[in-house]
Amino acid sequence: MMIIQQQFDVRFDYPVIFTNDLFSISNKLLCQLFESLQKDQPAKVFFVVDTGVAEAHPQLEQRIMDYCDQYDDHMELLAPILLLEGGEGVKNSLSPLKTVLSAINDYAIDKHAYVIAIGGGAVLDAVGFAAAVAHRGVRHIRIPTTVLSQDDSGVGVKNGINAFGKKNFLGAFAPPQAVINDTLFLKTLCDRDWFGGVSEAVKVALIKDREFFEQIEKEAPALVNRDLGAMGRVVYRCAELHSEHIGGSGDPFEKGTSRPLDFGHWAAHKLEQMTNYQLRHGEAVAIGIALDVTYSYLTERLSEQEWERIMGVLQVLQLPIYHKALEEKLVEDDFPLVLEGLQEFQEHLGGELTIMLLEQIGRGVEVHCMDTPLLIKAINRLREYAEKELAEKY
Repeated sequence: MMIIQQQFDVRFDYPVIFTNDLFSISNKLLCQLFESLQKDQPAKVFFVVDTGVAEAHPQLEQRIMDYCDQYDDHMELLAPILLLEGGEGVKNSLSPLKTVLSAINDYAIDKHAYVIAIGGGAVLDAVGFAAAVAHRGVRHIRIPTTVLSQDDSGVGVKNGINAFGKKNFLGAFAPPQAVINDTLFLKTLCDRDWFGGVSEAVKVALIKDREFFEQIEKEAPALVNRDLGAMGRVVYRCAELHSEHIGGSGDPFEKGTSRPLDFGHWAAHKLEQMTNYQLRHGEAVAIGIALDVTYSYLTERLSEQEWERIMGVLQVLQLPIYHKALEEKLVEDDFPLVLEGLQEFQEHLGGELTIMLLEQIGRGVEVHCMDTPLLIKAINRLREYAEKELAEKY
């Protein structure tokens, strides 16, 4: 027997940058970034923009073109700006993916050019996936425009689309060249997208950083009043914690079965699918957090006082804690359909089922099985809690 043993390491290094009004001519951040990446020649760039962002910022396309003209010694615009409809629909069909791939082909965008995606997390996921598979990898840069994508999804290394009725079934790990969070884009968000993105901050605070949870708790009234400074602080710390985990976990490409940053997500992904994505990701995550927090309490891992404190913060932040889809049953038996999310979650990770629960605020604990009767009891408890809060409010 003869064996050639291959081994090599590849280093990934990219900045997560925070700025305001990126495409102002006076803001030289982007041209300075390309100067550091390219050294001796202009960067060839291709922009893909979320239609929702373009509508909220009607001058954006012209501002991008003007910026590229102003700094043409650093950036060369290879093609017209491509508009791509945002929201989860961009991930539910192959058509948007093919649109981006066709543009990469038609405009001869090669491995040394940069595909720059501007939009919410769904657009970033789809465009990043297209860049990852074209030429086996075209460089891409993310410019997230929602709270959810700036504090969570846009910071990481995952790209993908939905298929076979499953969230992110098709995808690739492809780190970006840079992530640029522009505060300007947060100003025009609707309330659902403003509040929904905070759920990921609550998530990471609960499992990793008690002080961060207390910060969110303290600043909740300001966040509700859409205080941009308060949101900026939450986005920064949340992105920082996500980045630290991705870079320091030893498993950035998720080869193992442990995914602590997916606390609350096994139910969230299933609820999105069950509601035909009428529940947005951040809203579904909030419900998933509430379910797993309640289950943690019912299994006596989490104290009643901390359970009530967490539920109270979710309520103050105007995040949903319950949806009627939680109690939708399979036709053939009395089994809640949402619990199929556990099996799908395990399949997506591979190996042993691994779910993050809470021992206390700021400290998570992994378990490898979930008790079905207790999960049903947790769902019922959530419904009762939500009904009580609604009755007290009105």
